[in-house]
Amino acid sequence: MAQAWAFFLLALFSFSSYVSRLFICGRNGEGGSFLCARSPEPELPSIASERYRTAYHFQPLKNWMNDPSGPVYYNGIYHEFYQHNPGGTIGTDIVWGHSVSTDLVNWLRLEPAMVRDTPNDIKGCWTGSTTIINGDQPVIIYTGGDSQGRQVQNIALPKNRSDPYLREWIKGGNNPVLLPDGPGMNLIQFRDPTTGWIGPDGLWRIAVGAELYGYGAALLYKSEDFLSWTRVDHPLYTSNASAMWECPDFFPVLPGNNGGLDLSAAIPKGAKHVLKMSLDSSDKYMIGVYDLKLDAFVPDIVLDDRRLWLRIDYGSFYASKSFFDSKKGRRIIWGWSNETDSPADDVVKGWAGIHAIPRTIWLDSDGKQLLQWPIDEIESLRRNEINHQELELKKGDLFEIKGIDTLQADVEVDFELTSIDSADPFDPSWLLDVEKHCRESGASVQGGIGPFGLVVLASDNMEEHTVVHFRVYKSHQSYMVLMCSDLRRSSLRSELYTPAYGGFFEVDLERESKISLRTLIDRSAVESFGGGGRVCITSRVYPVALADNDTIHMYAFNNGSTTVRVPQLRAWSMMTAQVNVIQG
Repeated sequence: MAQAWAFFLLALFSFSSYVSRLFICGRNGEGGSFLCARSPEPELPSIASERYRTAYHFQPLKNWMNDPSGPVYYNGIYHEFYQHNPGGTIGTDIVWGHSVSTDLVNWLRLEPAMVRDTPNDIKGCWTGSTTIINGDQPVIIYTGGDSQGRQVQNIALPKNRSDPYLREWIKGGNNPVLLPDGPGMNLIQFRDPTTGWIGPDGLWRIAVGAELYGYGAALLYKSEDFLSWTRVDHPLYTSNASAMWECPDFFPVLPGNNGGLDLSAAIPKGAKHVLKMSLDSSDKYMIGVYDLKLDAFVPDIVLDDRRLWLRIDYGSFYASKSFFDSKKGRRIIWGWSNETDSPADDVVKGWAGIHAIPRTIWLDSDGKQLLQWPIDEIESLRRNEINHQELELKKGDLFEIKGIDTLQADVEVDFELTSIDSADPFDPSWLLDVEKHCRESGASVQGGIGPFGLVVLASDNMEEHTVVHFRVYKSHQSYMVLMCSDLRRSSLRSELYTPAYGGFFEVDLERESKISLRTLIDRSAVESFGGGGRVCITSRVYPVALADNDTIHMYAFNNGSTTVRVPQLRAWSMMTAQVNVIQG
């Protein structure tokens, strides 16, 4: 059951790397404590340890990977294309890596689908999308860095559609099909075309990320045959609140329906559209309507301060790409999670970059935000379930989760509030810098309701740990829940980027007394989904204890003044998937 833990709060949550060398640490079986001196900095094991390599996330066998590009389901096979440097661990000399799967969990690696071998992409085969036209014809449209230093858009088609793996692709003879030659355009800020959709006139449409007159834009183009394109005289949408938009994504959603909608099919009445863009090292989005008369996206809410724009993920997650999975009638989104060590470390490791677990994505019933959840297929890796019910976490309590592989785990916890009367007041200014608020309100700072949550990848003496936690605040008309993923004590390594990520979500606690948390732990990757997927945070961590093969611990905790019940806590060990180990 729960154990009192106030005696080592200073050890567990003293986050500054410059704090005193003396701190509270350790505990005995009866909850006792002792004061100990932090030992001199030991010689740390090499970051090249294979134990940092993920066991069930998508990544190539070696070298650099970034954006997912053109994911598609075709003739019974899932295709994952990705930005890849086959010759090193830095993001240069990019080609389209290619892997295939029947379950989105286990992947066969193939030869690159496209390499830099024409004047239109000699400096890089960059991000793009795959669209199925005429019912059965896949077409890739992608950005190339051309010999003149411009960013241009090119197309490619499969050489042999009867090949189930679509191993070979032929570039179009009329490439490039789009040039950055319109008024207000920047030659080197024109990239990442979207999946195509049918416009109000029956013609194909795509959007391309751009900087237009110095502002961020999704430029709109149309075509009869997907081969020859004309720029529409207005963008799909533009905003003077930001500069260049990378990796735009545009797709329909139906409020409260977790099924996906196909861009190329008729859109049902009541549907909304999502416009996603990548900027400020994060993926942001707007919800609105695709106005058929205007042939433009009209957001429901226009926010001039982009710090307030909604995010797909509040952690290390960027350049996401979604696709409609016709096999199961859902929309799936993938994102790139970069390493947060140094480029020199990546050279030593021999690899850099993973993709987050594929997620089903849909619109909440209130039409205000997207929800995300790991695809069901990932549950095929679950083993050795443990189940705890009716736990009670009082102020300062800690409950150790045992009996599973704490390096590779899937944990689902429901936290039930015994009272909402002691919620601290919400300050809207926190929304402008949520990470700052997570730093200032870490798990050692006691609140009215919270912090409560999980401590994962914790070393024996708690010098290393990652904390995923909630706090509940009372706003004027509702309750706001803060979710943080705090990495500041995740590793003894000093050269890492270890922020305290965070995001807010609104919840009606008078109707919904439980707050759920699901966390997927995969060695150097921690993905958390709060409030049923209202806030998602992907984190990258490199505990020394992991490389040292030490025992790694996991806990549920509460450090708020209000008691929190845990009606159910379920956790599983996760098997290792076959990811790009076998050549297809």
